[in-house]
Amino acid sequence: MDYVAELEKDIRFKEALHSCLNCGICCAVCPAAEFYNYDPRTIVTIVQRRNNDEIEQLLKSNTIWYCGQCMSCKTRCPRGNTAGMIIQALRSLSQRCGFFTESEKGRQQYGLKKTIGESILKYGYCVHPALVKPELHPEQGVVWEWIYQNKEAIYDRLGANLYKDGAGAMRKIHQKNLDELAEIFKVTGGKDFYEIIEEDSKKKAEEMNMSTDDDNNEYLLHVLTYNSNEHQE
Repeated sequence: MDYVAELEKDIRFKEALHSCLNCGICCAVCPAAEFYNYDPRTIVTIVQRRNNDEIEQLLKSNTIWYCGQCMSCKTRCPRGNTAGMIIQALRSLSQRCGFFTESEKGRQQYGLKKTIGESILKYGYCVHPALVKPELHPEQGVVWEWIYQNKEAIYDRLGANLYKDGAGAMRKIHQKNLDELAEIFKVTGGKDFYEIIEEDSKKKAEEMNMSTDDDNNEYLLHVLTYNSNEHQE
């Protein structure tokens, strides 16, 4: 595949890449560069060289998943480049090619799909307490574990309307509205995108000898909790 040609079809790539001076301002203001072995200038340099092999390695790497999409680079670049938008295009191409499963950070796309993605379609919320399971989010600690186990009583005390019809926070979304959401995802390509993430992730899970069963999703637990600690210099 000609990755450059594919990237040039993406309006985000065309709008974001002009000509890099290698001044380093984007790296200096980048929050991700402070915490990861990451330099947005390097990404711009690689795509400007238009070397197919180098771009393929980038698509398979952790590097394109470090960006937090704050777009600080957009406001600072003297040539009007936006590394964050270039990364958006690279991420989309990585997903379409199935390369996202080749990196630790890329594999977390499966976690996002199984939590936020499925929460939107099932409950109508980006984040629903029913899906923030303590075993998948150990960083939340013992307080959240207690809240999760007693969520109905706690949300009632807070005046929420968890799982119930009517008004109020966390109220049950009517099925008609959920059907409309599902149709929007279908028409805009979101459903197809979800299927790509699901299918390629299951292939990777099989390769890693991990289950993706609903009652024992070892791969989901792995992608959400594993940290190799190899992302910093």
